[in-house]
Amino acid sequence: MESSIIRTEYSELMQKSYIDYAMSVIISRALPDVRDGLKPVQRRTLYDMYELGIRYDKPYRKSARIVGDTMGKYHPHGDSSIYEALVVMAQDFKKGLPLVDGHGNFGSIEGDGAAAMRYTEARLQKITQEAYLADLDKDVVDFIPNFDETEKEPLVLPVRVPNLLVNGAEGIAVGMATSIPPHNLGETIDAVIAYMKNPDITTEELMRYLPGPDFPTGGIIANQEELLSIYETGAGKIRIRGRVEVEKSRGGKERLVITEIPYTMIGANIGKFLNDVYSLVEGKKTGDIVDITNQSSKEGIRIVLELKKGANIEELENLLYKKTKLEDTFGVNMLAVADGKPETMGLLGIIRHHVKFQFEIAARKYRTLLAKEQEKKEIQEGLIAACDVIDLIIEILRGSRNIKDARACLTEGRTENIRFKSKESEKMASRLHFTERQAGAILEMRLYRLIGLEIEALMKEHEETLGKIARYEDILNNRASMAKVIIKELQAWKKEYAVPRKTVIDNLKEAVVVEKAIEEKDVVFLMDRFGYVRTVDPSVYERNKETADAENRYVFTCKNTDRICIFTNRGQMHLLKVQDLPYGKFRDKGTPADNVSNYDSREERFLYVCSMEALASARLLFATKFSMLKLVNGSEFIVAKKTTAATKLADGDELLLVTPLTGAETIVMRSKKDVFLRIACEPIPEKKKAAAGVRGMKLDPGDELQEVYFLSEGADMTAEVKGKEVALNRLHIGNRDTKGVKK
Repeated sequence: MESSIIRTEYSELMQKSYIDYAMSVIISRALPDVRDGLKPVQRRTLYDMYELGIRYDKPYRKSARIVGDTMGKYHPHGDSSIYEALVVMAQDFKKGLPLVDGHGNFGSIEGDGAAAMRYTEARLQKITQEAYLADLDKDVVDFIPNFDETEKEPLVLPVRVPNLLVNGAEGIAVGMATSIPPHNLGETIDAVIAYMKNPDITTEELMRYLPGPDFPTGGIIANQEELLSIYETGAGKIRIRGRVEVEKSRGGKERLVITEIPYTMIGANIGKFLNDVYSLVEGKKTGDIVDITNQSSKEGIRIVLELKKGANIEELENLLYKKTKLEDTFGVNMLAVADGKPETMGLLGIIRHHVKFQFEIAARKYRTLLAKEQEKKEIQEGLIAACDVIDLIIEILRGSRNIKDARACLTEGRTENIRFKSKESEKMASRLHFTERQAGAILEMRLYRLIGLEIEALMKEHEETLGKIARYEDILNNRASMAKVIIKELQAWKKEYAVPRKTVIDNLKEAVVVEKAIEEKDVVFLMDRFGYVRTVDPSVYERNKETADAENRYVFTCKNTDRICIFTNRGQMHLLKVQDLPYGKFRDKGTPADNVSNYDSREERFLYVCSMEALASARLLFATKFSMLKLVNGSEFIVAKKTTAATKLADGDELLLVTPLTGAETIVMRSKKDVFLRIACEPIPEKKKAAAGVRGMKLDPGDELQEVYFLSEGADMTAEVKGKEVALNRLHIGNRDTKGVKK
């Protein structure tokens, strides 16, 4: 076989391959189908459970059995994705209508994970079996080969309720994501019925039946006026709040009790909410909260905030809404696969696709049922006709040598191979023209069917069959009749499975928090050698001045409204607010700088700390390991960001010195090879903070600065070199960018 080389542009090949990959992820993994509202992994898992016979009225089966079978037959993408999908479908706090009945530990609303699949069991919910998987044997949906073409799987499940809206969806594909909130089953069915009765209905009119999302966690939707725009465009943000109740406590005190949480708070965000409340108290944003406890259980959410007497409830609620996850936004992007491609749809578009699918299912179902009834009618008519000439048929059977001759006589009137008692019988037999199906039924008929009551029952059954045929033909030929059938089914689902709405929809004012003006005053900032920071009153410092100066690396006076700047060897400047620091007694330990800023003591060390107010009028000298020097005006660092690049560093370089200049200071650069160079600071050029600087000392290959000493005018300073002391202030002042002196 001759080989052929196909030449192509690499960029074109990569583009095509990436597009193919992206579409595969979008269509086959991450996005739900608008018809059944299910992702492929969910659809395959439910179908596999149906095939395994794990019905709602049968015993539970191990989740590992379900996952393994699904992975082996339909979804070869790893067991974790299948089990996660199974778990989510069983969690009533995530799904408006759970599709799986889980037995065992399937996780909790507070973020606890489900037990391993070998420990949990599951089976289908009743509604899943009746409204999601029914009629698969009636050719209502197409089946396609599985990944290795050894099995068949449904292209889509014949879901009879608008599952995409009822259970919502979340998924991240390539370059796109879907986020559809869950809705109330009864309200969604009402909206579908309203559309079926009036296809020209508007989104605003639909919202009379389906006013908005209904989250399993309850809560309050606070921006009702924006829902119409969200449902028309399929995108927007829903503002949701938890439900807060006020309870009386002992001693005239009150407590706030959170009984419902925003849907977005499910999982780890409950713990984050508790930490945020602690932070509000520690940061002195509120003094009304005395204690907080999480008393949630299987019965529901109950987070209790104990308040001090006379607490301002309204102000505190606004603070919680503004500063914690008690009020959050749910980003809506109603993206789903429609007609084989991803499409963002509004409420009307989703319902339109659902109704179209329902008519397709109903048409295929009733065509299958009609064909079966017509087949039954044919057989019944043959049996009824056979009862009228039963003696002749018995004579044909007794005179036949084999079943082939008897069948030929019944269907074609061929009598040449059959012995008859009389010519009259033979003549009558030659007029028979039963169909193949009728002949088969006659040949298989048992003698008890000739009893009078059995014949009457056959006639009655035939009448029922004719009635069904007439009904099925009416449904198939009359869209209004088919719509009535679909509506009747929807109403039955609503009657049996609908539950009251949990989420309240309202227009609430946005929470406003008025920051209390801080009375500006002087405080003394203290930072010890371990990086613990705190502030004390100036009078406290004066009484303990000697101890404070001895125990702390940085001590200076600043305003309580100021910010502290921390310069690190990584070339970063971190900001922390003075008001975020502990303020109190002299012997208080303080808090690590890591806790109140982006400073990371594991990867950085601080070189210089000062207040921003002091920095405004300063000139800072920077010196790095690679001997780069520069002066920077302090006003460059008057920024609002918590972390700012203070200088530009080459790969592998780091800062050795950051210090302010006041007069005729000098610096001494010392390399690892003990080469010293002393230069004056004033001639060093002033640069922007984003600049790298200029070279301070010419270094030999492989050498770098070990330390940079800053010498104030008249100061004595020594350095030890090979056991000898070198007086740094006696070194000759040389020129920048020259070689130093070897010691």
